Amino acid sequence: MADYLTRDTVESVALNTAIPFLDLNPCTTGNVIHQNGSGIFILRGKGECVSTYDVEFTGNISIPTGGTVGPIATAIVIAGETQQGSRSILTPAAVDEYGNVTTRAAIDVPRCCCITASVEYVSGVTDGTTIPTPSINVIDGSLSIKKRTV
Repeated sequence: MADYLTRDTVESVALNTAIPFLDLNPCTTGNVIHQNGSGIFILRGKGECVSTYDVEFTGNISIPTGGTVGPIATAIVIAGETQQGSRSILTPAAVDEYGNVTTRAAIDVPRCCCITASVEYVSGVTDGTTIPTPSINVIDGSLSIKKRTV
């Protein structure tokens, strides 16, 4: 299992941008490739016909001062596309009010292939209204990536 953390200070993350992570317990087998401080992870399909990775993010997010209160969300993004069912939506009562979100996904990687994955600030809006803020604040986030064993 590989583990990563966000910085221990507030990080501003723009809409549709990956949350950056620091290595805590990085992968040493070459299954997960990550550059410390980046938000992009490369998952490698090794061994079996398909390697399945369980990816879980939990963290605290808020709307920064100057934003408008409304739904904000994080999601696991694979190769630039939001993973179906991974979006976690939070609607804080006020700006600078943090709430915890958790999102998870199972990612299948075919043998000898690589897939990029990230956790991003995505739209929390579900009814077509305006997105409340161009960026969110993130703090105390953790990401776990575990390759399933057969």
